[in-house]
Amino acid sequence: MKTSLISAMLAAMLLSACQPMETKTNNENNMNQLELTQEWDKTFAKSDLVDHRKVTFHNRYGITLAADMYTPKNVTGKLAAIAVSGPFGAVKEQSSGLYAQHMAERGFLAIAFDPSFTGESGGEPRRMASPDINTEDFLAAVDFLSVQDNVDPERIGIIGICGFGGMAVNAAALDPRIKASVAMTMYDMTKISAEGYFGSENTPEQRMANRKAIAAQRTADYKSGTYQRAGGVVDPLPEDAPWFVKDYHAYYKCPRGYHARSGNSTDGWNVIGTQSFLNQPLLAWAHEIQNPVLLIHGEKAHSRYFSEYAFEKMTGVKVENENKTVGNKEIMIIPGASHVDLYDDVAGVIPYDKIEGFFKTNLH
Repeated sequence: MKTSLISAMLAAMLLSACQPMETKTNNENNMNQLELTQEWDKTFAKSDLVDHRKVTFHNRYGITLAADMYTPKNVTGKLAAIAVSGPFGAVKEQSSGLYAQHMAERGFLAIAFDPSFTGESGGEPRRMASPDINTEDFLAAVDFLSVQDNVDPERIGIIGICGFGGMAVNAAALDPRIKASVAMTMYDMTKISAEGYFGSENTPEQRMANRKAIAAQRTADYKSGTYQRAGGVVDPLPEDAPWFVKDYHAYYKCPRGYHARSGNSTDGWNVIGTQSFLNQPLLAWAHEIQNPVLLIHGEKAHSRYFSEYAFEKMTGVKVENENKTVGNKEIMIIPGASHVDLYDDVAGVIPYDKIEGFFKTNLH
């Protein structure tokens, strides 16, 4: 399958053919004043075991981030806390909120936040991404949690899902306040941008072609005064769509996981929105992370090689489709699971007990 078709199918994580931006929704015309939805609009049911409220905090670039806070009921004292974000192109009403609520049910204070330029968070223009700013979003979440009256600042962890799994590992390499990190079904967005899926664009000539395409689009965008969107998950599905594209479609384009603020469910990132990922090795210093990291991936996930690559970067030990622990770094492979099986509870394979035990052990 051609790279451009894979790009369009997979939530425009690579640069693809353009399509016009859809009409802006909600408060996207003015993100300086956030208008947070107060009704429950998640893709999962509300738990009776936790309290939920909207919160905001800012990152060091002055962007205000919107989050859902989940707090276990009838629990007093200072709690261990977890910040959750991802997947890449999703919003907090999808997978990250589900994970946060599950963690709150298990005794943690948890927040699920929208990254900068997406969802209900601030930042203009919309639908931009940055390995620096999106890593900073995790650090800003730690800032916020560290000053909450009911949080122990020495017991803070993070969960990154899909493309934000890579951001979470990068955040852990930057900030020792993050005492434990979990990366679920992770992507390294810089690796895929520079090399293509499975190394299919890993030549200087192919990278230069991508750079030229982005440069041309920048000129066109500046001239038109708008930003072309790259397209979310392809819909309707082509007859020859590979199984993992069908996997994405079953989540983002169906009632199971669709959300109107999610770029993957709608019109995707700006075409130029991921330009900086081409030149940024996200996991360059992963080997210097001192605190524990748990990588969890599905055996059948097309993306499994990203977690295996991250584990090797952190430990120097090469793995392939196997569970492994080296020091305080661990990789866990879920038998038979696909990439999207770790997005929600439909397949029933997310190892919440394992995640709970990991955090309770390391956020003590």
